Amino acid sequence: MRVRATSRIKSANPREEPGRSSRRFWQVGEPLAAGYSFFNGFAPACENMSISLDLVPLAGFAGLMTTAAVEDFRRFVIPNGVVLGLCALWPLHIAVASGISLAEGFAALGCAAAVFVAGALLFSRGLIGGGDVKLLTAATLWAGPGLTPALLIVTALLGGLLSLVLLAPLAMRAVFTSADALTGAAKLRSVPYGVAIASAALIVTLPPNLN
Repeated sequence: MRVRATSRIKSANPREEPGRSSRRFWQVGEPLAAGYSFFNGFAPACENMSISLDLVPLAGFAGLMTTAAVEDFRRFVIPNGVVLGLCALWPLHIAVASGISLAEGFAALGCAAAVFVAGALLFSRGLIGGGDVKLLTAATLWAGPGLTPALLIVTALLGGLLSLVLLAPLAMRAVFTSADALTGAAKLRSVPYGVAIASAALIVTLPPNLN
């Protein structure tokens, strides 16, 4: 009777049991491995998504600045909607951009306010247009405290170059025209400084953010 009990125990636990347990282990492990590989591949996708989110406000910034330059060159008008669009996109840029702290955001607001006050003073004396003041203020907001000096310098250089190109024909006419006629033509000839402001904003602001 003991021999039969032993034989029954052996028949109830065959040699294939270790193989079955290993197969069960792999059956459970394969979904876990698949899930790990999925999340391991999902992390770079999220990183790429954040990079693409950084480009959304920058693309809007470039498009609106280009629109401002074109409209000012064509009609000597910078639409208020362009300036409002730049100001509306700036908080999104601060939210999704990497490396910009809240303190830097408040510093950018301070720089923009200072530029607006100085521009308003120049506007009151007839030295600059109101649209130019608003566009330069929005450009300063995007440049931030670190790039505001570069923005102002590049704007001054491009504005001077643009004035030289557009007013050079008047200087050539000065040789053959009376002084009164030349003065009247100079008053009628305007310089679209919005082109210089928008170009300087694109040159100064985009490369650091894209890098």
